[in-house]
Amino acid sequence: MDDHQDDLSNNKTTNFHFYSDKFPFCSDSDEDSANGVHFRTNLSFNDASSNYQKTPRIFDRFDNSSSSEDEGDISSSSSYQRRLDYMLQFLDRKLSISTSSDQPLPEFVAAGGGTGIFKLPARAPVHPNRPPSLEIRPHPLRETQVGRFLRNILCVNDNDNGPQLWAGTECGVRVWDLNIDDMYGGQAEDGELEEEGTVRYWESAQVESATMCIVGDGGSRALWTGHKDGRIRCWKMMDFFGSFRNGFQEVLAWQAHHGPVLSIVVSSYGDIWSGSEGGAIKIWPWEAVEKSLSLTIGERNLAALLIERSYIDLRSQVTLNGAAYSNIFTSDVKYMLSDNSGAKVWSAGFQSFALWDACTRELLKVFNIDGQIENASLDAFMEDEMRTKSISVSKEKAHNSFNFFQRSRNAILGAADAVRRAAVKGSFGEDNRRTEALVSTVDGMIWTGCANGLLVQWDGNGNRLRDFQHHSFAVQCFCTIGERIWVGYISGAVQVLDLNGNLLGEWAAHSSPVIDLAIGGGYVFTLANHGGIRGWNITSPGPLDNIFRTELAGKEFLYTKLENLKILAGTWNVAQGRATSDSIISWLGSAATDVDIVVVGLQEVEMGAGFLAMSAAKETMGFEGSSVGQWWLDMIGKTLDEGFTFSRVGSRQLAGLLISVWVRNNIRGHVGDVDVAAVPCGLGRAIGNKGAVGLRMRVYGRVMCFVNCHFAAHLEAVNRRNADFDHVYRTMVFSRPSNLLNAASAGVSSAIQMLRVTNAMGINPVEGMPELSEADMVVFLGDFNYRLGGISYDEARDFVSQRCFDWLKEKDQLRVEMEAGNVFQGMREGYIGFPPSYKFEKHQPGLAGYDSGEKKRIPAWCDRILYRDNRSALASTCSLDCPVVSSIVQYEACMDVTDSDHKPVRCILSVEIARVDELVRRQVFGEIIRSNEKIKRFRDELSKVPETIVSTNNIILQNQDPSILRITNKSKMNRALFEMCCEGLATIKEDGQASNHCPRGGFGFPQWLQVNPAAGIIEPDHIAEISIRREDYHTLEEFVDGVSRNCWCEDARDKEVMLLVTVRGSCTTETKRHRIRLRYSITGKITHKNPNSDNSSPLQSNLLHRSDFQKLSGSCDVADHLRNLHSP
Repeated sequence: MDDHQDDLSNNKTTNFHFYSDKFPFCSDSDEDSANGVHFRTNLSFNDASSNYQKTPRIFDRFDNSSSSEDEGDISSSSSYQRRLDYMLQFLDRKLSISTSSDQPLPEFVAAGGGTGIFKLPARAPVHPNRPPSLEIRPHPLRETQVGRFLRNILCVNDNDNGPQLWAGTECGVRVWDLNIDDMYGGQAEDGELEEEGTVRYWESAQVESATMCIVGDGGSRALWTGHKDGRIRCWKMMDFFGSFRNGFQEVLAWQAHHGPVLSIVVSSYGDIWSGSEGGAIKIWPWEAVEKSLSLTIGERNLAALLIERSYIDLRSQVTLNGAAYSNIFTSDVKYMLSDNSGAKVWSAGFQSFALWDACTRELLKVFNIDGQIENASLDAFMEDEMRTKSISVSKEKAHNSFNFFQRSRNAILGAADAVRRAAVKGSFGEDNRRTEALVSTVDGMIWTGCANGLLVQWDGNGNRLRDFQHHSFAVQCFCTIGERIWVGYISGAVQVLDLNGNLLGEWAAHSSPVIDLAIGGGYVFTLANHGGIRGWNITSPGPLDNIFRTELAGKEFLYTKLENLKILAGTWNVAQGRATSDSIISWLGSAATDVDIVVVGLQEVEMGAGFLAMSAAKETMGFEGSSVGQWWLDMIGKTLDEGFTFSRVGSRQLAGLLISVWVRNNIRGHVGDVDVAAVPCGLGRAIGNKGAVGLRMRVYGRVMCFVNCHFAAHLEAVNRRNADFDHVYRTMVFSRPSNLLNAASAGVSSAIQMLRVTNAMGINPVEGMPELSEADMVVFLGDFNYRLGGISYDEARDFVSQRCFDWLKEKDQLRVEMEAGNVFQGMREGYIGFPPSYKFEKHQPGLAGYDSGEKKRIPAWCDRILYRDNRSALASTCSLDCPVVSSIVQYEACMDVTDSDHKPVRCILSVEIARVDELVRRQVFGEIIRSNEKIKRFRDELSKVPETIVSTNNIILQNQDPSILRITNKSKMNRALFEMCCEGLATIKEDGQASNHCPRGGFGFPQWLQVNPAAGIIEPDHIAEISIRREDYHTLEEFVDGVSRNCWCEDARDKEVMLLVTVRGSCTTETKRHRIRLRYSITGKITHKNPNSDNSSPLQSNLLHRSDFQKLSGSCDVADHLRNLHSP
């Protein structure tokens, strides 16, 4: 478990601009922990009948948020019916109207609960210590995701269809429409299968291998995904109105690398860069990509072959230039980043970086994580490679030989480098500093995150500037919006920083690692390792959070859904025997007819010194189980009609201890995330003759733990038994079964592997709190071995024969210790109305079967079943504040079973669970946004973009002298953030008119054009100057299989480029745009273009004609009212 986090609930504050760095456990639905926070609705329940009649008024009050017909269409009639049902449930709970026919038994509650490690996990409708979130995809059960885990997410903005959220999976891609209707109310149509509570999505046809990386390309309206099998696939941005819901195909796919595609970016010039194992970096020039995309569907195979062979092998190019960097070209290229502001590309392994010129594709710099430059070295072997490479241009055989030797050398160097690092740094020293994520910010800086939580700021030239340490866990991902940087950590935490590295806010976003971040539609989306996706307002932390929190909490009853189920828990010390089928039916079969979950705990399944030693040895190697244990599982499964009525969801055996859980098939889809645990308490806390085995799982989103125990024997060993319980409670750590490991994590981050051992389910507990403390419900069952003290054998037999159990219970050691708060603190036990279950002569029926041998062991209630739920008070009702409420409806021993010296004991618990209907909650969320006036005003204010003007809309380049474009921020208070791209490129015809403007990939610039800087920040009342110049770049090369085959002069016709300047505020997705027509004259025939010409291009109407058509070489053209402004 995560032992470095404290409980946020002790740090209550009304100012949510900053969140503490300590996190409580949350059950990963939005009704997570909220210690001591209670929300009230303005309802009175003094008169039951009058309140019931007023129910429609309550419904109207909270649902007439908009008079617009369009907004009214968001919620379907079925969702309104669900809301009404939940409101009636809410009224029933408040009026204490019970619909259950089962009468609960009286319960005894142990002292000592509610404090220390026995403090109940806090729950609330809305988490009080983090901003309210939008559940795009609620935490899915792990078992349902095998082969379908989400690995990464990306938001793209399609001008035709709005923002889209894409996710790479193990079998393809998935896409969500982020328009208002879908986000706040979208649901599957009749007949369509959908994950419960998830926003409606589109899913591709299955592909052969997992998606490792993904990048968007707005220029070509495409997304590029890199896959584990080394292929790159191209997907067209979705047209949601005309697309099939499931099974859409990729547009293009080709074999890019021999190993997995670990990273992929689109450069500022539209080229596709990809990285793989062993330092492999390849580029696919935009010209080849454009040609392939222009082919028809019938020519798809030709298009794939064309682009597959057009790559540029950067490792070979650098080798040909005479430089060898052993580190960067032997380590895997885990991450790549396109620095559009500086027209560079960064590639990174765990310990080193390479900086490339995006235009010329030249290697500029190689440096390590400390910023130290790595010098190129040239050895004899490299010289041989160079000679081989020169021959390979003409001889294919030699080329293949070169590839073989190069791969061999890289493998040798990689292995040697790994050995060197292990020898010099130790097993963890350098690994803790490895790079895990990169991001570029609007001010031209680069940020990297390390496995030790360190954040490093670099300038665009690869110079290390500053370090920041705000968290001790590994960084997993970055994203940036405006002047804010979002950081996701392996602990599940999210931090928000400004561009100076100051911490603005921090909270527990998920209960498992945050493996990716994306921005779109006004939200920052976080992807958790378990596959859940949440959306956070881009202004968080901020004043909107408190408003949303109050509104959502006040409407809890609209989206709270109650579930009811029964759990049968059975415990039996089988004394190394095998029971008859009739005995198992008597114990379990007869009671399982109307229950939903069956939990079975067995003790002494198999014993003996040899078996215990063998079991301990197997445990050290990760093996468990035995043939006898499997026999019991098969017999019980047969009794429960396993496969048809029930399904076994998990089991764990430790020596003679065995626990297993079966779930009725009709609720199987709501039960999962099964983890198991074992704690030996025998000799030296290492042998499993005594100890505990546990099983943890989610049921309707709530965490339940079942623990089967066998504690120290003998009458006088009370303190040892208490110590056994304390040891089990404190040290039980759950881990997922080895065959259910999330394979997706391996491709996401190596740091997650380190966390997996101690955080298998994805629960981040409070510091010092055991994992059992974080569950919503805990059931202990087993042979606890507590005896009757201060009474003789004959006295006990007399009281048993007279069924005077109340007097005997006063002598019960367990009851005495629980009253004193020494053991099972805060746990509950049902009324004991059955005789002591120990000790009997085998095959002796009735009460006459008690031990009558030489030892005459005093009868005792050794076999017990206790539980704890979310209630802090006996009268607590089920709600999102107290989401699991249980009661015991049956607690008895099966006295007719004689196969062991213990009688089997069973207990039936009636459990009520409160959970969130995520569809309805999203609808309520959207209605709050539309109806709350404060939120409207805040959003309107935050969406304002500072007013800016550009110095011209027309530029002519006729030589290599730069032209200066000036962007003026007219705001007196707010910064303006700008980015520039190339919206389209056209050739100027003989008549002076431009052909249709065609965008390059990623709206990249043509390679003859340099814009510097292409992004930046303009202070209030300041002017930014952008240099625009023509590069001397007239020669184009065609590469085939990584080797330059042809070169030719660039098209000598005059060009026209449509530059797009996008301006936004410091923290908003709203933008304003300026278009600038740039003409590049090679022939010298370009004339002034009449902006009012009828033959102008379609983009002409969008131009901002602030000045005459002119070349900007000075500042005399700036308007008079700007003269007093100063440039930074």
